[in-house]
Amino acid sequence: MTKYLVTSALPYANGPLHFGHLAGVYIPADIYTRHRKLQGERAIHICGSDEHGVAIMLNAQKAKVPYKEYVDGWHKEHKALFDAFNIHFEYFGQTSADYHAEEVLPWFKALHEKGMIEPRDGQQLQCNDCHNHLPDRFVGGECYECHYPNARGDECPNCGIIIDSVKLINPVCQICESTNIKEVTVTQYYLTLSKAHEKYRSWLGAKIPDFRKTVGNYVDSLTKEGLHDRAISRDLDWGIDVPLAEAVGKKLYVWFDAPIGYVSNTKQWLKETGASEDYKTDWWTNPETKIEHFIGKDNIIFHCIIFPVMSMMSEQVNVCTDVPANQYLNLEGKQFSKSAGWYVDANDAVSKFGSDALRYYLTAISPEGSDSSFTWDGFQARLNGELANNIGNLVNRCLKFWKKNWGEGMSEDALISYQAVDKVQELTEKLKTVRESLDIKEIKKGLEVAMQMGHMTNEYFSDRAPWATFKEDPKVAELTIAETGAMILIVAAALNPFLPELSNNMFALFGEVSAESVAKIYQGDVAEIYQIFTRAGGTPVKAPKALVPKIEDDVIAQLKEELGKLS
Repeated sequence: MTKYLVTSALPYANGPLHFGHLAGVYIPADIYTRHRKLQGERAIHICGSDEHGVAIMLNAQKAKVPYKEYVDGWHKEHKALFDAFNIHFEYFGQTSADYHAEEVLPWFKALHEKGMIEPRDGQQLQCNDCHNHLPDRFVGGECYECHYPNARGDECPNCGIIIDSVKLINPVCQICESTNIKEVTVTQYYLTLSKAHEKYRSWLGAKIPDFRKTVGNYVDSLTKEGLHDRAISRDLDWGIDVPLAEAVGKKLYVWFDAPIGYVSNTKQWLKETGASEDYKTDWWTNPETKIEHFIGKDNIIFHCIIFPVMSMMSEQVNVCTDVPANQYLNLEGKQFSKSAGWYVDANDAVSKFGSDALRYYLTAISPEGSDSSFTWDGFQARLNGELANNIGNLVNRCLKFWKKNWGEGMSEDALISYQAVDKVQELTEKLKTVRESLDIKEIKKGLEVAMQMGHMTNEYFSDRAPWATFKEDPKVAELTIAETGAMILIVAAALNPFLPELSNNMFALFGEVSAESVAKIYQGDVAEIYQIFTRAGGTPVKAPKALVPKIEDDVIAQLKEELGKLS
């Protein structure tokens, strides 16, 4: 039986998450995992905090907070945000935990024994005043390509090149702000990716047809001529020790240990839940497991080149099955920037509008094939015009009418009549399209089809005008209401992976509906609707309230006014 091991890129424990992260990685992965589970398949969603690296060290030092306390704070905040957005993980771990270090060491040992890790001397900057080594973001200065004055030691924010920190013009220590810096020779350990080029290209050639074009074409062009060796150690005091006697004081660099977090967190989840399964033989090395990494495009190199090479050469786990990388989501046409105040506080937004409103819009504008942009006007228009009118208003009108006129229950004939309605068959075909779209990770298309189902149900309800026919022939109106009610539950099932709270609230109008019943309808077994109707006594257990509140103009105007002022 096929299993699905879904991972989301480990969020870096160094600052708040914004809508771009949620729309590009975490919401799509959650929708996909929910979809697999609704189909009765075995699927798990694994994630956790990425908690090592220079940027974390610098900010913890600036905040005068111990490294562990610093990352624990962001770990807790990120998990709370995911919970607020109904993003569920089987396990959300930490790379600073002991169990993670225990899992990383066998990877290093296996790669080292196979000659994939070797020491090399190279040049690095060192501060003469505070005497610290200055790798990566521990140093800044003028970019030697575009002469941007505030380039980082790892990347220039202006021209985008990967920086060789030794070449920086007028380097500045980011710890003590000294310019009294010298160049020294240091030994670091390198992952010799170049040795795996032929084996990697053989794997990639078979995999490209399965990848999105934006992923496959990019990786293909990067790796045709060869793979570049990468340093995997740093002279730092925060991280996992390089497990060699001659490497005292050196830590594994963050990008080497971080993706192994998917594996260590799977192991820890099984341990903490008391499961009898083995994290490797039952999951990571199981030929029946599909390993699928949901990421943003800035993580493609790590997940499509480096981690696959680490996996195949160490033989610790199977290589990934798919890497559905999304493009970038911008804010009102510009990149999110907390320092410039050009961002939206995701915690504040979800407390104002609820998880489903934001999940809906962020999925509707998902940057699957190209960059997209969040706008407050677009959010209001889509929510009010589509979700509130198409779904919320329909449920409200139909079930209030049902409760008012058949509060003691409908006839048996009416409750089962939907099974002979052509429109119900059309809806089940659309529901099949939703499932097929999610099978191939076309998340946005799946939502579009689910909303088409809502529109079809609205048309059916409006065309038969039960409020008018009730005066002439209550039996005809009764059939229309029962049939529309059944269609509403089919739509609710289609929406379940996308908008779990709204979907569950729609089902709850007919009492306690089990997850098994929802899954049956999702899989196309609409006969289950009759069971829901009869268990509820042939009528909604309560009249619906506004399931999808509309957003007023003044609220949006205020949010637009705040843009650029937050910091």
